[in-house]
Amino acid sequence: MISLRNLIADARGRNVAIGHFNISDLAMLHAIFNAAFEIKVPVIIGVSEGEREFIGVKQAADLVHSFRDEYNYPIFINADHTHSFEKIKEAVDAGFDEVLFDGGQRPIEENIAITKQVVDYVRSHNESYATDIMVEGELGYIGSGSVILDRIPEGVSIKKEDLTKPEDAQKFVKETGVDLLAPAVGNIHGMFADVPDPNLDIQRIVEVYNAANIPLVLHGASGNSDDDIRQAIGAGARIVHVSTELRAAWKRGLDLALLSHPKEIAPYKLFPEVVHEVQKVASEKLKIFNNL
Repeated sequence: MISLRNLIADARGRNVAIGHFNISDLAMLHAIFNAAFEIKVPVIIGVSEGEREFIGVKQAADLVHSFRDEYNYPIFINADHTHSFEKIKEAVDAGFDEVLFDGGQRPIEENIAITKQVVDYVRSHNESYATDIMVEGELGYIGSGSVILDRIPEGVSIKKEDLTKPEDAQKFVKETGVDLLAPAVGNIHGMFADVPDPNLDIQRIVEVYNAANIPLVLHGASGNSDDDIRQAIGAGARIVHVSTELRAAWKRGLDLALLSHPKEIAPYKLFPEVVHEVQKVASEKLKIFNNL
């Protein structure tokens, strides 16, 4: 099986991106796997700290790897938005393929110090156990929840002067040794209900990418226009995160199922509608990310 690292390098060479989708349950995992399998593209499953607490850390890793093993398919799992070294170790020990230490709200020197600690630990683990776990760092604050927004969250870096600066990205990568960088480039977690999210700063993505010289990760892509996402990929984003749109699809599917079958109480008879709605969104996104 080709590694995640090599798939990202391949995406870099073909100027496409790997889709990253967060899950909270098995229905979402089935939907995302079905979408990727149908159009034959790799995919990353993300589980945040809260999602891992609900599913189980080892259980989440084993579920994703069971699809990879049974179908010999490039599906990977990322410990998304992890805020402590201890939680990083927990995910590494559970067999995750990627870990993200999110120090975006911390002062840059503190963020660098902890991220470097994470990188050193993961590299040591890789050498000891012949694994190839990748480390992602976050530089800049883009919010904290996959929710429907009515306003831009306080503290989120939207103004040009608050976005991730190329010189900071270069310093961060050089001093930490991360494999991947998630910058603040006008992106926000969550999405607005009735209007598109603010435009991404494509020029800043280009500048950060050139300064960092490693693959970039675009978080908070729910709500961004297709054109913005395509331009971000062209500028250097090699992984694109979507969560809020999938959560909205999950709820839409469940609402439809409950309306269509008001007397049904068996979850497995209601969840096919959930899988259908989530799969539609994941498939649309994957086609955009892979220029299909």
